[in-house]
Amino acid sequence: MLLPRIFSPVRASLQSSSSSLVPSSRVLDALRTANGSPPSPTLSFVRHATHQSQGRANGAKDGPGKRLGAKKSGGEYVIPGNIIFRQRGTAWYPGENCEMGRDHCIFAKEAGYVRYYRDPLKHPKRQYIGVVFEKHETLPYPQNAARRRRLNMLAIRREPEVDTVDGQIVGDLQVGDGIRSGTSIQDTPRDNKSSALTMGKGYSYREANWQIGRAAEKAGVKVKEFMPGDRWTAWRRLNSRKKANAERRRLRNASKKPSKRGKKR
Repeated sequence: MLLPRIFSPVRASLQSSSSSLVPSSRVLDALRTANGSPPSPTLSFVRHATHQSQGRANGAKDGPGKRLGAKKSGGEYVIPGNIIFRQRGTAWYPGENCEMGRDHCIFAKEAGYVRYYRDPLKHPKRQYIGVVFEKHETLPYPQNAARRRRLNMLAIRREPEVDTVDGQIVGDLQVGDGIRSGTSIQDTPRDNKSSALTMGKGYSYREANWQIGRAAEKAGVKVKEFMPGDRWTAWRRLNSRKKANAERRRLRNASKKPSKRGKKR
């Protein structure tokens, strides 16, 4: 409720600004002045960022180098696993006998010589790094040419061998009368060992383990048969030896004189 003594200043302020709307802040200031209290201060400030956005404070740090770039030059000999090029991104792509790591490094998959080259048939703008097996070879290989692959072998076409018996070609037909004659296929000797050989993990043909283990049996070597003895008698002898040893140690210790210790003063 407004006091009567402050009605006149309020009316005067309202009549002076009747043409325009009086803001609420002015009315409050007039009431405070009439009551004898000073007007409230006006807060006028701008909040600035507490973290500097530009300048040397947030510039590039002077950290250690990442040792990027070429590790093997063109024509240099490498072995499987050697890193040829370290990079960020894919400036170079893996070519023949090379692979790319998860950090985009190019490393060799086979032993050979490094080649930096371009292959327009694959991509017109990409650069490739490859490995060749011979020093005189170049990349890229001609289109539809034979590729040298694992074990440094070259794939060539091989004609199937034709079996012959006494100069006659043997196919699905049988040579001779087939009744145990000299020209019968059934009488021709066969190599049983070659049919039993199988290829293992090391790319080598060898006999099975059970065949190797029967080598002594084939050679007629006999091993002396094991004859088990009387376990009860052996156990009694073992206990008697333990008792005799314990008695011998007791007598040896009893013959020794106890050492005299000096009295503490």
